[in-house]
Amino acid sequence: MPSNPSPARSLYATRPGALPARFRRLRVLIVGCGDIGLRVAQALPARVRLLALTSSVERTAELRQRGITPLAGNLDAPASLRRLGGLAHRVLHLAPPPDEGWTDSRSLALTRALCLRSRPDALVYASTSGVYGDCHGEIAIETRATHADTARARRRIDAENTMRFFGRASGVRSSILRIPGIYAPDRLNGTPQARLIKGTPVLQAADDVYTNHIHADDLARACVAALWRAQAQRIYNVNDDTCLKMGDYFDLAADLYGLARPPRVPRSTASAHLSLMLLSFMSESRRMDNTRLKRELRLALRYPTVADGLLARAPGANLENQHSAASSRKVA
Repeated sequence: MPSNPSPARSLYATRPGALPARFRRLRVLIVGCGDIGLRVAQALPARVRLLALTSSVERTAELRQRGITPLAGNLDAPASLRRLGGLAHRVLHLAPPPDEGWTDSRSLALTRALCLRSRPDALVYASTSGVYGDCHGEIAIETRATHADTARARRRIDAENTMRFFGRASGVRSSILRIPGIYAPDRLNGTPQARLIKGTPVLQAADDVYTNHIHADDLARACVAALWRAQAQRIYNVNDDTCLKMGDYFDLAADLYGLARPPRVPRSTASAHLSLMLLSFMSESRRMDNTRLKRELRLALRYPTVADGLLARAPGANLENQHSAASSRKVA
């Protein structure tokens, strides 16, 4: 990772060493410090001071144990965010929008709070690949126009617009990560195993859709790389090299786990077997291009395909083969 530049001059006294050491360290604020946020914290070097916004008193002890300073605040209560201004040199925004409405009031509240005092050098926002909508199996690059098919995606587009406006208006180097399905064997519901055991069907081949994936550890590393290397007002697809349709992905996982492959159903009868949420995911087909991720953020994926990521912890997987595969991967 590149060496950390000096923090903004406005955070320092004129005489070197006049401030306590904790204020001379580069500070990173994580907003929405769940599973990915904790992985990011682990990936950052020890010389970085970590801060995390939390609205849960119960989480403060856990955050402190991981070397993260908890900051009490709630994105739905803008007045509680006033202390965030001037605290951090880099901000990683992982919090989702509200569950209802067409806009993301949380992202707007955060950017307003960050403007109250000296502004951060960089702001990275974790968005979703859902903003592309249904691409009918075509390749989605970052310059493709967004097409929100759901209220959930429209809220994300609103959040992206807020981030980009904030960057242009404030001079902060803001960037956006568009993230597809996140998986990891050590993540809650992070693999298809439970669905395979349950026997949840997938679409038949003629109706199937392309799906995209990223291992949680690679996503965390992409977040760290973006905090230092992302260009201003830049969007990055954060996905691996897998090019599979959804049914083939579940077939692959079933074979790795030694489970039965899921049944296939036509789209015309899928509503009788699947939830509305699953049906919404099965209504969009796209193949995301990750060239910018590799070229500009210089990220070498540890798990370039879902086979690599699932095999790493698949029950009964051949440990010798796992070791051989792991040793051949590049580490950024």
